[in-house]
Amino acid sequence: MAAAHNLEMEEDVNLNRDREMKEMLEEEKMREHRAGKDPFKPKKVHRIVSQWMLPEPVRRTYLERANCLPPPLFIISISIAELAVFIYYAVWKPQKQWITLDTGILESPFIYSPEKREEAWRFISYMLVHAGVQHILGNLVMQLVLGIPLEMVHKGLRVGLVYLAGVIAGSLASSIFDPLKSLVGASGGVYALMGGYFMNVLVNFREMIPAFGIIRLLIIVLIIVSDLGFALYRRFFVPANGSPVSFAAHIAGGFAGMSIGYTVFSCFDKALLKDPRFWIAIAAYLACVLFAVFFNIFLSPAN
Repeated sequence: MAAAHNLEMEEDVNLNRDREMKEMLEEEKMREHRAGKDPFKPKKVHRIVSQWMLPEPVRRTYLERANCLPPPLFIISISIAELAVFIYYAVWKPQKQWITLDTGILESPFIYSPEKREEAWRFISYMLVHAGVQHILGNLVMQLVLGIPLEMVHKGLRVGLVYLAGVIAGSLASSIFDPLKSLVGASGGVYALMGGYFMNVLVNFREMIPAFGIIRLLIIVLIIVSDLGFALYRRFFVPANGSPVSFAAHIAGGFAGMSIGYTVFSCFDKALLKDPRFWIAIAAYLACVLFAVFFNIFLSPAN
């Protein structure tokens, strides 16, 4: 009797499992059917994006509500603006060469210049000006390849917050650690995106790297090394008649990304304003900003 009772219980358990599996499969088919009908839900693209940008536990949530509305307008708009400014100074303003643009950009109202620090917009607008073809191509490739998927997942407000935090951190850090040098380029914002993304990857390494991900990361590292090398050249090996440009924005932008960016990108399915890590990162960031402002007013050698 006991054996028969146990056998009946096992059969019931197996039947329940089969029923649950069938229900899950039907639900999955319904979702795929709905996604196939919805032109704003390219399922394959979203699946790849989720593998790159999110750890395993929250991918399902993203895929259930993923769509391309709104589209990644922030990164695309910033990239178009930077490219337009570069073309203007490269084509309509006479330059010696396309690799190290000097004359036009150093007279630009956008560039951060130590002598004109009272024009506060320059602490942000310097991101629109680039020192050459290699400089702008490196930044555009990185921010489009990384920024568009990030904005698809986290939307423009969060990505814009991280990007601009890196831009402002870059100019303020340059004004402290390289106070007599000019600054151009969007590297502060780009490195903030990379810093936030790679901190997230580091914490969730096994869950976030898809097949052949190591090779892709090596390609990204190669671009970073190339960009840093160009920045170091512009800073330390520029000809005597040239104008060296600071590279501190790269490092400061990376740190901004590893603090603010990490907390923002790791809160995909959470309310950002309720996360204490976000407020700790913001408080630390604002403390650094206040110190930089104090330094520029009272202590800077550029005074």
